[in-house]
Amino acid sequence: MHPSADSLSQAQRERLAFLEMRVFFVGELRRADIEARFGIRPAASSRDLSTYRELEPGNLDYDVATRCYRPSKSFRPLFDFSSDRVLAWLLQGFGDGLDLRLRKVAPCEGPGNLVRPDLAILSTVTRALCAKRAIKVSYLSMSSGVANRELVPVALADNGLRWHVRAFDRANARFGDFVLTRITKAKEIDGPAAENELLHADEQWARIVDMEVVPHPGVRSPQAVEADYSMEGGVLKLRARAALAGYVLRRWSIDCTPDHSLDPASHHLWLRNPQTLYGVQSAVFAPGAKEGGALGSL
Repeated sequence: MHPSADSLSQAQRERLAFLEMRVFFVGELRRADIEARFGIRPAASSRDLSTYRELEPGNLDYDVATRCYRPSKSFRPLFDFSSDRVLAWLLQGFGDGLDLRLRKVAPCEGPGNLVRPDLAILSTVTRALCAKRAIKVSYLSMSSGVANRELVPVALADNGLRWHVRAFDRANARFGDFVLTRITKAKEIDGPAAENELLHADEQWARIVDMEVVPHPGVRSPQAVEADYSMEGGVLKLRARAALAGYVLRRWSIDCTPDHSLDPASHHLWLRNPQTLYGVQSAVFAPGAKEGGALGSL
């Protein structure tokens, strides 16, 4: 009699969920991955692999050359993953992505997330990212509509509202940000990406921007703002990659004009060293940065 997912113990369900998520989104799985994640012995990880293959016999292919399991062309997830949890796993490196439906220890609610990426698309992107390969995508652009592109994914980034794929765009020969949910089709391209298409070649990703944020000079109670952000000496020092700095400034509605001319009712914070944004391409998203001339020539 073959086991069913419902008949497994909670501990084994968690291990099998991790197994599946690893192979689905990373594109490779070894017994050692399961052993390292859960602190189990090789015999136990072998049993987990055998159980998973009984539950979904067509999901895993064994790659003899690299001695690892890979998702088959007919891969079909056994577990119903939550996109929020998968993205949290990708971002933070812990958890198993499976919604265990545990009761909250205290009432706690948030605004919720309106953006839910397609997990099949996400898995194609992350597998290519981990394997350092390109993907061919159909992409919905706000300015030009649907277009086919060849992208080399190098990183994922959360701007607070949406997830982006940082990728090398072969058509324009440059790195850029692509909204994950605007990718409607994705297919991995065989063969490794070129060195100039990989993350270490992305200057905007490598550059770190030091930002000094203070209460907006127009607010009536700067002490309240200082308390909100645990400022030390009235200053909050932020560091961000140049590729992400503009998103950070927009998320927190930080006035980036040199003369702090934006409405303090909407912008409680001010970037007192706007010159730090010189040459930062993402600064086009920062409130007031473009008008303030902090961008330089892009």
